[in-house]
Amino acid sequence: MNHREFISDTVIDTIMGTKIGNQKIVREPGYLYYLGKDGFIWAVPTRVNKTGTKKKVGTEKFTREKGYMYYLGKDGFVERAKMKNTK
Repeated sequence: MNHREFISDTVIDTIMGTKIGNQKIVREPGYLYYLGKDGFIWAVPTRVNKTGTKKKVGTEKFTREKGYMYYLGKDGFVERAKMKNTK
C-alpha cells in the first residue's frame, strides 16, 4: 500500500495546492509569472531575457483570499495553496 492513500484531502491541498483557474497559460522561457494586485496573471522578464517587457497574460481575473499563496502551476493553470502561520 502507498502511504499517500492515508493522507486526507485537506493535507494534500496544503502540500500540493488546488487548481482555481479555467484558462491554461502557455509559459515562455525567460519570463517569471505571478498573480498581480489587479487579479490578472502577469509575465515579467528575468535577468536572462534582456529584450522582453512586462505583459499581462490571460483574461481570467482572480480574487485573492487571505492565507493563500497563488502561483502558476506546471500544467499552466493558476493554483493556490494554504500557507502556514498566517492569521
